[in-house]
Amino acid sequence: MTKVLIDCDPGIDDAMALALAVGAPSLEVVAITTVGGNADLAVTTRNALALREFLDLGDVPIAPGSPGALLHPVVRAGHVHGPTGLGDAVLPEPVRAASDGHAVDLIIDTLRAAPGEVTLIAIGPLTNVALAVRKEPRVVAWARDLVIMGGSYTRGNHNPAAEFNMLADPEAAAIVFESGWTVKMLGLDVTLTAVVTEQVLDRMRPLGRLADDLLIPAATCYGMVTADGGPAIHDACAVAYALDPGLVTMTPAVVRVETRGQYTRGMTVVDFRVGEEVPNALVGTRLEVGRFWDTLLDAYGRLAERLG
Repeated sequence: MTKVLIDCDPGIDDAMALALAVGAPSLEVVAITTVGGNADLAVTTRNALALREFLDLGDVPIAPGSPGALLHPVVRAGHVHGPTGLGDAVLPEPVRAASDGHAVDLIIDTLRAAPGEVTLIAIGPLTNVALAVRKEPRVVAWARDLVIMGGSYTRGNHNPAAEFNMLADPEAAAIVFESGWTVKMLGLDVTLTAVVTEQVLDRMRPLGRLADDLLIPAATCYGMVTADGGPAIHDACAVAYALDPGLVTMTPAVVRVETRGQYTRGMTVVDFRVGEEVPNALVGTRLEVGRFWDTLLDAYGRLAERLG
């Protein structure tokens, strides 16, 4: 059983990633932290709390973190995720509140309590992770692994150069990549191949209220689904990698995050050349798409059965 702490900004694909983590039999979600990203912090935290109850996560602690970037104005993706952050999915208002304290402290305390046991999965802007590293540098050694969804070695999606999570806080991302751990980076080059097609929807439909209330209305609201393509569920790729690293071909690289460029701010500059500099990342270059969907739908099926 792999313990995971998920730092997120729910977000349509965050919701689908959380459902995967809860349904996967070999993952244990030990904590969730929220950050401003796809929507404002109050919205992403509300969504995380609602998902905790909808997915029957019990008393897993949830702590809100940073509302915005370290240095620059906020970047949001409401045009993608809608005003509620969950697209067309409508979940009941959460009954239980968030935990006391800040996400940064929950990250530090969780990793300190079980050094080498907890994989940190960051699927939003990296502000909370950067602040945790700055406050307690030993989290780099305490984490079993750091897996992120973000960046690209080709082009961006929020603008031609930058992927959204990197652009939302490039300074935080630069801190994270330069902190001494080997970042497992699942960028657009692999996540854009994880698309919801008509066949995928057909496989989701028997999954009861999990599909009816969350998966299908979330997956279909921000892109047209066809037989050959549809919207990508980026964040689920990071959880899938933590669940089964064999799903993704990973290549060593030195990754730097551009923080100053007029047109390239937030760009991940990925150097795959083997030289004197020690790689600071493993970068996803290929996703086994068929196995990916088999893995997700198996976990979703287990979760749907559990939820009745």
